Amino acid sequence: MTGNMISLAERIVFSDKFRPLYAEGMAMVEEAARYLDGAGRIESRNLSRVAASLYATESMRLTTRLMQIASWLLLQRAMRNGEMSRQQVTAEKAKVRLDTPSAGQAAPGWSELPQAFVDLVERSLRLEERIRHMDCEVRNPQRQLATDRHGNPVSQQIVLLRTAFGVA
Repeated sequence: MTGNMISLAERIVFSDKFRPLYAEGMAMVEEAARYLDGAGRIESRNLSRVAASLYATESMRLTTRLMQIASWLLLQRAMRNGEMSRQQVTAEKAKVRLDTPSAGQAAPGWSELPQAFVDLVERSLRLEERIRHMDCEVRNPQRQLATDRHGNPVSQQIVLLRTAFGVA
């Protein structure tokens, strides 16, 4: 079965379902740039020193996170369009980091941050998590299969049924 296994994530990357993910990621990059250069710049002037420092740090993290997401999306699009080979994309993806942290709600000053900024940070973290999961599955579908077999109750039941009926 593993030799014939099809990675759902890889199918998504090569299907029309990739377009909305790509559009979402690129739109978020543009939205963040507009916000940080416009309303965010104005709103940040009214923050306390602690909140202003946190805002500056989180702004850099947000920008970094979104640039990494955009890089991943552009690489997938290039492979999908035949502009780069799988090997080229794999080599370039090694430079992409999908683990940009956030200080989060526990950080002093977080509650003072503008809500529009907090929403952008939280949405970017959710998008990064979705892409990280998809990237992991594309890179190593066998690991995902092992995770599903041991961590997913439905997969566990399928394994038990196969065992009971002697199907490999």
